[in-house]
Amino acid sequence: MRARSGAAAVPGELARWIGATRPAPPIATLTLQPSLDVSYEVDSLRDDLKLHASRYRVDPGGNGINVARALHRLGLASHACVVAAGDLGTAMLRLLRRELPQVHGIRADGQTRINATVEQHRPPSQYELIGQGPPLGDDTLRRAGRQLRRHGAGGLAVLTGLPPQGRDASLYCAMARELRAQATRVVLDMPGAELARVLEFGAMLIKPNRWEFEQLTGRELPRLEDVQREACALRQRSPVDVVCVSLGAQGALLACAQGVWYGEAPPVDVRSTVGAGDSMLAGLLAGLACGAAAAQALRLGLACGSATAAQPGTELFDPAQLPPLLERLRVRQLG
Repeated sequence: MRARSGAAAVPGELARWIGATRPAPPIATLTLQPSLDVSYEVDSLRDDLKLHASRYRVDPGGNGINVARALHRLGLASHACVVAAGDLGTAMLRLLRRELPQVHGIRADGQTRINATVEQHRPPSQYELIGQGPPLGDDTLRRAGRQLRRHGAGGLAVLTGLPPQGRDASLYCAMARELRAQATRVVLDMPGAELARVLEFGAMLIKPNRWEFEQLTGRELPRLEDVQREACALRQRSPVDVVCVSLGAQGALLACAQGVWYGEAPPVDVRSTVGAGDSMLAGLLAGLACGAAAAQALRLGLACGSATAAQPGTELFDPAQLPPLLERLRVRQLG
């Protein structure tokens, strides 16, 4: 297992990169379905043969966990509220606590899932195997909600990913309602069907990808102007401050009260897309939470996502990658 960089940019560097104007508020992330993420690099997959990986690594995984890890690398403190089940959950928490100083484990029955990523060199391909997390009882979910409200109080709470098996979006709706009641703003990153239900309770930021946004709007959006139109319409009819739609290699579009911006993704040699969307969300959130202008927050989000895509397996970006990417990034206003 290769060593992680674990390095974190100091807040002063972040302020210089994006023009931050204020300290970040309390930030808490929730991960109901964490994982042990195992990634392997092989020369080529072959049927019915035992293959020896040239490299492998193990990381704590899950959308909320990745957002918290990325925020830490940007120099921002956050509280990672994580459901941990069985011996695998214990191992996952141990790995996570090596990276993050503020981890709050919520114990559950069953076993935390294992996800696997295989990077094939010839021809270049990536394969992902996603495990099934355990069902979570009402008591576990109540304890998770209490941790999230406690550590995000008056600040920001990040809700990401699908609900655990046997649950639907009503789980996130209840959490969003309780967070709003204590003046905690919500950040949402989940598939379109679930996002549509939770949005009615308001959000500071949502970050669907194009496919998720098409699910949310019920329309195909092949052109940038289609995405722009629907993002602006969504802001008008829903209590959401910032809509950012990630467009993969084409970049991302951001719509907010100050206007609409589009940024192209900086060219990188893509190694693995695991965690790239979570890193982009962390960059956006860091910028907006610290008072940066929308265009600067979008630049940081794109840089974080692209830098993670250039890393192998389940590794996230190294802060040292960001300055040259930010210098090359161009964001233009569309409206």
